[in-house]
Amino acid sequence: MNASPMPQEHRRAVFLLSLSAFASASSVRLCDPMLPALMHQFHTSAESTIAVVSDFSIAYGVMQLFFGPLSEKVGKYRLIAWATLACLVGSLGAFLAQTLDQLILARLLSGATAAGIIPLSMAWIGDTTHYEQRQATLARFLGGQIMGVIGGQFIGGAVTDLVGYHWAFGFMACLYWVVGIRVLHEARHNPVVIGSRRPVSSHPSLLHQWVAVLHLPWARHILLTVAIEGALVFGPLALIPTFLHQKEGLSLTHASMIMATFGLGGFSYTLLARHFVARLGETGLARLGGISLGIAWFILALAPPWGWALPAGSLIGFGYYLLHNTLQTHATQMAPELRGTAVSLFASLFFLGQALGVMAAARIYTTWSPSTLFAVPMLLLPLLGHGFALSIERKNGASLPR
Repeated sequence: MNASPMPQEHRRAVFLLSLSAFASASSVRLCDPMLPALMHQFHTSAESTIAVVSDFSIAYGVMQLFFGPLSEKVGKYRLIAWATLACLVGSLGAFLAQTLDQLILARLLSGATAAGIIPLSMAWIGDTTHYEQRQATLARFLGGQIMGVIGGQFIGGAVTDLVGYHWAFGFMACLYWVVGIRVLHEARHNPVVIGSRRPVSSHPSLLHQWVAVLHLPWARHILLTVAIEGALVFGPLALIPTFLHQKEGLSLTHASMIMATFGLGGFSYTLLARHFVARLGETGLARLGGISLGIAWFILALAPPWGWALPAGSLIGFGYYLLHNTLQTHATQMAPELRGTAVSLFASLFFLGQALGVMAAARIYTTWSPSTLFAVPMLLLPLLGHGFALSIERKNGASLPR
């Protein structure tokens, strides 16, 4: 590969992957703003209802252990298409659910199938994009994911307020069907996609592929870092709409609109990604991301009037993508010969971290206070960003991996 501009077929393939990422990310964040409505509907506590978020993350994380190695055998892009279509089943199940247990089961299934979209898309981009172009290409791809975060928050809150939570899942079912058909067509007809179908694994068994990646010290370091990041960012984040609704008296629609600023902050990063990469480098991105996250959670921990949640949400999104996109870029390079497996393990630890973070956040929110909950990421995320920056410096010095 060289650093010449990507052909149109490649850009179109990445754009369609970003549409699948939009649908997947919408599902991930869909239930955050509807938690108060679900608690009222099923007469349950936050700790019980949070399972619609945490079980999705658990299934998403566990299934990475299988999607990654499977993609090495059947082809990443084609597997992404079928995973997108498979998400239709869980969304329909949630739409038809009449009890909390049925809804949790449907969300579990949704997480298991959505697991095959974003991580494998990152791995496919890693396979087909030169390292020097990869962070900017991943940033363009992440535009779909970020818009999905915005869309999921808004759909989950506004649709629940207007016509009930069932219809939010009905909308997702339609979205998965339309996008999945289009991605499957691309997998069968785009010459760049067809040309990327090549055997890359010399380890035939799942266990050998996992062991081969985990044997690498740098891979283990990245996986641990992203698990901590997932817990510290998305555990407290899932409770912000509930906080705004219960403590500040906002409607679910308004709370979800405020939380959509998380996506807007992330989207601002994608627009300026090339500038930040050029000016700050990877270590600067990691440090600035951690500092931005710490400032944002400091604002929320002060418990000011709800209007302050607007800049705080944007700053969380901006800081998170500064740090996370740096982690993602290294994840695509930590085991090039087993990139699908490596990136899927990355996503697995990220979402398992989220699941643990969400459960811990619900306990802290219920037992202590929102301010206590928000103080945890305020203190730890700047340390995480600085620590990862130091690790990059120790590993690579001033040079980029090739």
